[in-house]
Amino acid sequence: MEHRYLRYFVAVASTRHFTRAAEKLGISQPPLSQQIQKLEREIGTPLLHRLSRGVELTEAGEAFYADALHILQLTDEAVERAKSIARGETGKLRVGFASSTAFQPAVLSLLHRYREAFPSVILLPSEEIMPVLMNDLHSERIDVAFIRQPCNASTEFTCEVLVEEDMVLVLPADHPLHHRAKISLRDLQHEKLITFPREVGPGLFDAIMNACHRAGFEPELGQQSPQLVSAIGMVSAGFGITVVPRSLTTIQATNVTYHEIDDDQLKTQITLAWRRHERSAAVVNMVNLLRHGG
Repeated sequence: MEHRYLRYFVAVASTRHFTRAAEKLGISQPPLSQQIQKLEREIGTPLLHRLSRGVELTEAGEAFYADALHILQLTDEAVERAKSIARGETGKLRVGFASSTAFQPAVLSLLHRYREAFPSVILLPSEEIMPVLMNDLHSERIDVAFIRQPCNASTEFTCEVLVEEDMVLVLPADHPLHHRAKISLRDLQHEKLITFPREVGPGLFDAIMNACHRAGFEPELGQQSPQLVSAIGMVSAGFGITVVPRSLTTIQATNVTYHEIDDDQLKTQITLAWRRHERSAAVVNMVNLLRHGG
């Protein structure tokens, strides 16, 4: 059955008149009458009683009218839903976060602006270590990822910098250098350095090691923390010192102090990564917000 038959029949049934229905549809009356006759022949029963001044529905026509209205409504809703998803206004966006990136205000600001611009899109967050995150992006288990640079991202991804931030030292509150605002890593070469496992963020791990080498020493690696965030707690517990992105200074841990590092090269960037040939409108909208600020 052709979809237009339903619209023709609903127009006639709602107006109870062929001429008025034809005007509403923007067609002439004779072809409309012929289409309704074809519909009745296809169904195998009359749907209308033709009267001198209009039409009335048969019992079968009443039932068909109710069902036709419902079908047309579902069809219109399906079409609009598809168009809305194609525009990126509804649907889902699976967002991956590398360790600690969700603490960065620029990341939170971008997500907030996205929610304001596209309130009907459901955001599905997940946090993983870098290798898992990039594999999930490759396997299309997530749509975009906030990652920390340095990072050896594959050429199959596009990465755009969202924000750059300094790395800072975290010392125990009773450390002899706790009063200094800026500290050279050389002054801490005999301290135990709490690190996260290299697989959590290989590029950032290597950048911290290279900073120590620039300061002229090989760091004494102490206890490892599972993630960047937990390293701050381990400093508080007396396991040593650590280096974290500045955005983590919002964590008000007890018995620790934060300090600038006397090394202009030790920085980290947070970038948004997505598949290079991504066609999802939801992803494109996120990228446009990043590039154009809303």
